[in-house]
Amino acid sequence: MAEIDNDKLLQDFFSENKQEIADNEFSRRVMHHLPDRNKRLVHIWTSCMMILGIVLFVSLGGLEATWRTLQDVFTNMISHEVVTLDPKSLIITAIVLLFMGMKKVCSLA
Repeated sequence: MAEIDNDKLLQDFFSENKQEIADNEFSRRVMHHLPDRNKRLVHIWTSCMMILGIVLFVSLGGLEATWRTLQDVFTNMISHEVVTLDPKSLIITAIVLLFMGMKKVCSLA
């Protein structure tokens, strides 16, 4: 109970003795002049890592492995007669996956 009374006393004291100091856009000017060093470093780091990832993906045969995997999947689907999938649903799935991938890439930049 004493804590609640102390809190109320503090709130009353600060509300009665509140002073407004004229800002004259000082805060805006200070924030405008702060360096964006961290933001630039994040963009540089992200760009370098994306380039490194792309170079490693291509140099280690990622494109060929992806293409072979897709061929194997479709070959197995056809050979096991699992072609009952609607082509429209495959197209929609591909578009959704591309959209999600692009959204992820754009959010990193």
